[in-house]
Amino acid sequence: MKKKALSLVLASAFALSLLTGCGNKAKDTDTKEQTTITTEADTEVQTSTQPIKQEGTEATDRAGNTIYLPEKIDKIVSMSPATTRFLIDLGLGSKIIAIDTNSADYIDKLSSDVKQFDMMAPDNEALVQLDPDIIFTSGMSNSGGEDVYQPARDAGICVADIPSSASFEDIVKDLEFIGTAVGEKDKTAKIIDEFNSKLDEIKKIGETITDKKKVLFELSIPSAEYPSLYTFGSGTYLDEMITTIGAENVTGDQNSWVSISEEEAIAMNPDVIITNVTYVDNVTDVIKSAAGWENVTAIQNDAVYFIDSNSSNQPNQHVLDAMIQMAKQIYPDEYKSLKDPFASATDAISSSGDATASTGDAE
Repeated sequence: MKKKALSLVLASAFALSLLTGCGNKAKDTDTKEQTTITTEADTEVQTSTQPIKQEGTEATDRAGNTIYLPEKIDKIVSMSPATTRFLIDLGLGSKIIAIDTNSADYIDKLSSDVKQFDMMAPDNEALVQLDPDIIFTSGMSNSGGEDVYQPARDAGICVADIPSSASFEDIVKDLEFIGTAVGEKDKTAKIIDEFNSKLDEIKKIGETITDKKKVLFELSIPSAEYPSLYTFGSGTYLDEMITTIGAENVTGDQNSWVSISEEEAIAMNPDVIITNVTYVDNVTDVIKSAAGWENVTAIQNDAVYFIDSNSSNQPNQHVLDAMIQMAKQIYPDEYKSLKDPFASATDAISSSGDATASTGDAE
């Protein structure tokens, strides 16, 4: 039930706060050198009644806050599965000293003594005692409007915020920011080049498709307890995944995260139903057998598919994994020869949707 509740909270996160700033450990000197890590958002230095002297390179995090990056980063705290996975891909797993509980899927890639914290309500005292060089947070951490990492910031620890990504472009900017922050520009550039190259390949195929199949993406499964169906409209990278492969999102005329009734979903009569729900066993069978859906085209044609939850929920280069899975399910002939540059043994999923991995997060 805990996993189900978390998944529903994530699916219904209609707006995430862009709060948080960043400080660094108090030192005797002040060094401020502008880097290329910038966003179009206005920046604002966090102040307090007792300002802490900042040391490091002045930069701007993805939320638009002024931060001071340490010259050397040996101890990292990652409070987002998307960031955790990317840091591991950069070969920095040994430097991660703490993660959020939703990053536990990747714990076998980390040190045996790595600590775990609730991303929404972290134990700041314990975090400060770990003495990290940087803490990466996500928009989910501030979804309630409160900066839950303020105590860590007040202690002089660098806290860099990465809000929810709404597009592929945002994802690339996130990767660039993280890679630069941890001193891995070259490795990051190679990953981004590969991401963009494969994305261009998919776009070219998608542009040739004239059979625009209507897709309903179920982020949750309606139940007596939670009767609404959560999905998404335009202004999300998930919608961009669907449209880029040449299909049509049935809720694409709406904006951001969307809650609809079963009756509304049925009336949309999707050609294909996609889900990444993992809190229900054999989820595709559950969808196919749902009462009242018998005449929906996707049900009649047995076109109900499961795609990897972590890859689709966690905005980093692995969204391509989920996108390619979906492309091959919806248009098997057109995408049969498409290769996934980021796939690995840990990305294996159950085609029947009986996955048991955690739901990850929408960050």
